Amino acid sequence: MMGTIEGLQRFDSVRKGRGLCVTRPFKVGELLFSSLPYSYVLSVKERGCYCEFCFTSKEDLARCGKCKKAFYCNMKCQKEDWPMHKLECSAMIAFREKWCPSEMCRLVARILAKKKVQKDRSMSERILLIGELQSHVGDVDNERREMNEAEIAGLHHFYSKHLELPDHKDLLTLFSQVACNGFTIEDDELSHMGTAVYPDLALINHSCLPTVIVTYNGTSAEVRAVQNMKPGDEVLISYIDLLYPTDDRNNRLRESYYFTCDCQECTSKSKDKVKLKVRKQSDPIEPEVISNMVRYARKAIREFRAFTHTKTPSELLEMCEQSLEQMGTVFEDSNVYMLHMMYQAMGICVYMNDIDGAIRYGEKILKPYSQLYPAYSLNVSSMYLKLGRLYMGLERRSMGISALKKAMAIMEVAHGKDHHYLTELRIEMAQK
Repeated sequence: MMGTIEGLQRFDSVRKGRGLCVTRPFKVGELLFSSLPYSYVLSVKERGCYCEFCFTSKEDLARCGKCKKAFYCNMKCQKEDWPMHKLECSAMIAFREKWCPSEMCRLVARILAKKKVQKDRSMSERILLIGELQSHVGDVDNERREMNEAEIAGLHHFYSKHLELPDHKDLLTLFSQVACNGFTIEDDELSHMGTAVYPDLALINHSCLPTVIVTYNGTSAEVRAVQNMKPGDEVLISYIDLLYPTDDRNNRLRESYYFTCDCQECTSKSKDKVKLKVRKQSDPIEPEVISNMVRYARKAIREFRAFTHTKTPSELLEMCEQSLEQMGTVFEDSNVYMLHMMYQAMGICVYMNDIDGAIRYGEKILKPYSQLYPAYSLNVSSMYLKLGRLYMGLERRSMGISALKKAMAIMEVAHGKDHHYLTELRIEMAQK
């Protein structure tokens, strides 16, 4: 499929397997290609805010007359989505309030449905390509294997009456493929909107020094250069959050994608010392104290994630504050583990409408983010957006405009100058 896109070429190597490289120069911000998803699903939490079919955000979306749960821009979008939505529509009516499949389960159901109903040649080629996606069934650990088994059980429970399911082995393979190759669709502030499978994007390898970035325009994925590229350069994205030090990044890559990165940054570990910055004291902090605090920080992050759905916002905020106080005895505020907890605390403050608290945390985060993330990072632009909008909400217009302009400078490269996010942001700044 990539052979049909000008300026790109697919390659195969013994060390990296499949990949993509460019056959002509690309400048920073230039679009390499855009890709429509093979299949996708809107997050249940975003229903009513976005069109199920095109992911457009607008007021007065039309509700599905049958299930009353799905929303659309108009009849055209509803009609286009019906081959996929009818699976959930009948299931939601049957299960009512007990309908609760995971997002992964919903996406796999749609992939299976699409394989069955799609008849045109181009989509048949895409179906074949789904079979080429990476699968690591034999590599998964017990925890992931149990999660896959639970997903398969959910698929049978919620969809078996409305969908013909393949055998258990094939389902394990498909869930493994989707877990390794699925993409999270996010908005301008990096809030989760949905999940999709893009066979074209699955050809792109990982690096902690990416040459391109993936952003979304509705359900379409767009790949733009974040470095000047010359013929022969490989197209590389980051599969993970690049804020964290080398060991953390590679632990995540091994757990989720079953490989270790050997890029220049992972080999040199050049940013690790800055990312793990400790407080200056009259007597240097012992290495053992630092390593113990790193272990504490990782444990605190795991525990916070485990309690996000069971504790109240005020309890979660208290967890953040306690861990920040403990880590702050050893770590500087710019240490990535401190930044992680500050980011969580900021989100909770926004949820609790504590705008001053959210701004306080955001201001501490912004400068280290700008230093630690790569150029044109969406993590940095989204933080400028969040802070800018918070400032505007408190009538601190000059600070708000300044932050929003800095967000725009990054987004013009990452999203393209004509993206609707930029258009809407310009209108937002003019109105306020």
